[in-house]
Amino acid sequence: MPEIKINNRLIGEDHPPIVIAEMGINHEGSLDLAIAMADSAIEAGAEIIKHQTHIVEDEMSDEAKSVIPGNADVSIYEIMDRCALDEQEELKLMKHIQSKKCIFISTPFSRAAADRLKRFNVPAYKIGSGECNNYPLIKHIARAGKPIILSTGMNSIKSIRPAVKILREHNIPYALLHTTNIYPTPPELVRLGAMSILKEEFPDAVVGLSDHTTDNLACLGAVALGASILERHFTDSLDRPGPDIVCSMDPKSLSELISGSKIIFAERGGHKTPVPEEEPTIAFAFASVVATKDMNSGDILSEDNIWVRRPGEGDYSAADYEDLLGRTILCPIKAGGQISKAHIEN
Repeated sequence: MPEIKINNRLIGEDHPPIVIAEMGINHEGSLDLAIAMADSAIEAGAEIIKHQTHIVEDEMSDEAKSVIPGNADVSIYEIMDRCALDEQEELKLMKHIQSKKCIFISTPFSRAAADRLKRFNVPAYKIGSGECNNYPLIKHIARAGKPIILSTGMNSIKSIRPAVKILREHNIPYALLHTTNIYPTPPELVRLGAMSILKEEFPDAVVGLSDHTTDNLACLGAVALGASILERHFTDSLDRPGPDIVCSMDPKSLSELISGSKIIFAERGGHKTPVPEEEPTIAFAFASVVATKDMNSGDILSEDNIWVRRPGEGDYSAADYEDLLGRTILCPIKAGGQISKAHIEN
């Protein structure tokens, strides 16, 4: 099974899923709030907290000042300019998170942002869906030689292939996250089946889900289908402002997602065969062949004098019923008694 390693955390189908608490820009540009959000995520059990690194002048052209996202009422340029942390603020945030023994990663949205994170020596990079087909930026990030988690929303297999080709050429351990970039995403557009397609098309990839619905159901369903990474936006309070709050989880939801994903991980897999722990139940739940009438030596077993009843500890199980029809009884048996090997002629 493919796997990646971020710090000392192994990620892949042989390991419990990892939940990424995507703080993103929910702090609205406040370092104090970002630290408070990180603390609440860590207290809820987060292993990885993800930020977004925005250096607006290198990320966007002037035309972005007139582009208004569907989940906002001002331009994307204004949102990111308002919400971006400067280099020293982001460095303080990273060091704070790391001081709590939690992993900090971030999404660079520009070459300058990637260079900043390289200076920070982050253990891995997250690349967002919007940059999945930004092959020059992916190549620039790949040169850092760190694991990459790539979201694939708004992209087809055709446009994902060149990105993966770059990662492979640079020998980058990588993961692909199926994503739907609608905020929030309605259930019918989640399309968990796309994860199976990613696994088939890219067998060396760790696969997961970056989710924008309003609850944990999609992520938990994804675990059942083999997801190794679960990413949701995170906030310390759903009452805060911001374009991503509508699809964010709070500390309670984060804690429930972490515990629930571990349970489903333990439940998946296996083979269709009885397990030893079922033996006590098998003893009373299965059926044995019994006499339905008193019989004497020489009587012939038929549908009129034998049937199957619990428990299943007799010499002949329900599966033997047809084979016993027509056999001769060697010794008397009372109605209700199990047919034993001693009753049947050799």
